[in-house]
Amino acid sequence: MAEQVDRTAYLIAPDPGAARLTRAVEGVDHHGNRTEIRVVEERPLTIFLNAQEIVTAMTIGDYPHYLALGFLRNQGMLAPGEAVLGVDYDEDLETVVVRTDGRTSYEEKLRKKTRTSGCAVGTVFGDMMEGLEGVRLPAVEVRTSDLYALAAKINRTPSLYLEAGAIHGTVLCQGARPLVYMEDVGRHNAVDKIAGWMLAEGVAAGDKLLYTTGRLTSEMVIKTAMMGIPVLASRSGFTAWGVEIAQAVGLTLIGRMRGRRFVCLAGEERLLRDADPADVEEESPRHRRKSAGR
Repeated sequence: MAEQVDRTAYLIAPDPGAARLTRAVEGVDHHGNRTEIRVVEERPLTIFLNAQEIVTAMTIGDYPHYLALGFLRNQGMLAPGEAVLGVDYDEDLETVVVRTDGRTSYEEKLRKKTRTSGCAVGTVFGDMMEGLEGVRLPAVEVRTSDLYALAAKINRTPSLYLEAGAIHGTVLCQGARPLVYMEDVGRHNAVDKIAGWMLAEGVAAGDKLLYTTGRLTSEMVIKTAMMGIPVLASRSGFTAWGVEIAQAVGLTLIGRMRGRRFVCLAGEERLLRDADPADVEEESPRHRRKSAGR
């Protein structure tokens, strides 16, 4: 069981005990003994923009409204400032419809769709790179004491990640406080849920940090930059293109963040080293094993 953490400190926190998110499955272990474990559920969710079907995503099924809004916003199908008239979710049909007051250019965007290295909804549209032209994120100072505090809080938060594995987590943070913690089978889904929540709640991005358990790929960097968030940190590693894009847009990019260790490959000049790594606790062996098994 994960260590006890005050979940009320989050605006949204994982609910690993929710009945719809996992299922008990029987099998055999390495000794041949019968065993039962809980595994993560996957459900299809079809996203519509007005009357047009856009995509079917495999997701754990929580926060479908935020997932749909964030996906459309991050793929450039919802322009900044575009009025959203409503978001309607039908659980029986497993569909969510986002209604706007204007026409969309989805046909052109769908033609420009390309596959990326991501899992689940791992697609990016060709004009997303064009959307980065002129993007320059604010040069926000990053305190290493905040990085260590965030990692300690997030890694001790009860979650599906700790309970069942086979899932990614993404956390929107401000300073040393984690605000919104989303999980899903694809890291892109988890990021899109954050983007959807920010859009729905009108939350500013310029003073935020995004933490993810997934790899720091080009698409993850693009999504973070398009959301206007100036800092992206991860437990995992980098891709070269992700680093290049981060450097180009002024994104502080921090990876391999475990215990007292991390590596910064973009925006190092914005780090304020106000904590001695020797004073930071190493990550618990249990969490290292869970990460290695994902």
